[in-house]
Amino acid sequence: MLVTGAGRGIGAAVARAAAAQRYNVVINYTNSRGPADTLAAELRETGVRAYTVRADVADEAEVVEMFADVDRQFGRLDVLVNNAGIAGGYGPLATVTAEMLARLWAVNITGPFLCAREAAARMRTDEGGLGGSIINISSKAAVLGGPNEWVYYAASKGALDTMTTGLAKELANVGVRVNGVRPGLIESDFHLHAPPGRVERMAPGIPMERSGSAAEVAGAVVWLASAEASYVTGAFIDVTGGR
Repeated sequence: MLVTGAGRGIGAAVARAAAAQRYNVVINYTNSRGPADTLAAELRETGVRAYTVRADVADEAEVVEMFADVDRQFGRLDVLVNNAGIAGGYGPLATVTAEMLARLWAVNITGPFLCAREAAARMRTDEGGLGGSIINISSKAAVLGGPNEWVYYAASKGALDTMTTGLAKELANVGVRVNGVRPGLIESDFHLHAPPGRVERMAPGIPMERSGSAAEVAGAVVWLASAEASYVTGAFIDVTGGR
């Protein structure tokens, strides 16, 4: 399993959950080398192979080299988790700039497309692959819109959802399943972009009256990757506490 943006947060939780299910794990990072290396060492202690690779998913050459590295290290790829993403900032429409949008689209949309392209080329059964699973980490913001805070982030995740639906149909008959997970109010450093206390302020408004954990998101990801979800493609699991 290759997990992009896995040095911390939801990505790191997915890597841990995958290792618990005996997946060998490739931990991609861009700037979090220290945490990625520490995580890889932790996973290796459990008896699985864990390998770190630095690549900016928005850079096509780096993505191509990352997948070539996976080929060299493992010889196959069973699961891609498109987790890498950025918030882009925080604020209403008036705070939007072209520079901010360009980087946001590059990481949150271009990156998953490039990684899905490379993963599918290795997985698809009509080209010699053994099949596989692509799981895109979206956000409930894709449905709710993120008004006054992250409309641009929500829009990027809406595009990711459309990609998930389209690729699920395109790749269904070549052994590649494509699904999405939409986290809601999850305890992570994502909220550092917002004014302090955002999670505490919003938690009472969630039907379950609490925030979620990265581990709870990871559970949904690992299930979608498993044989138990063998007839599931083009689906979305909302990990939102009912929001």
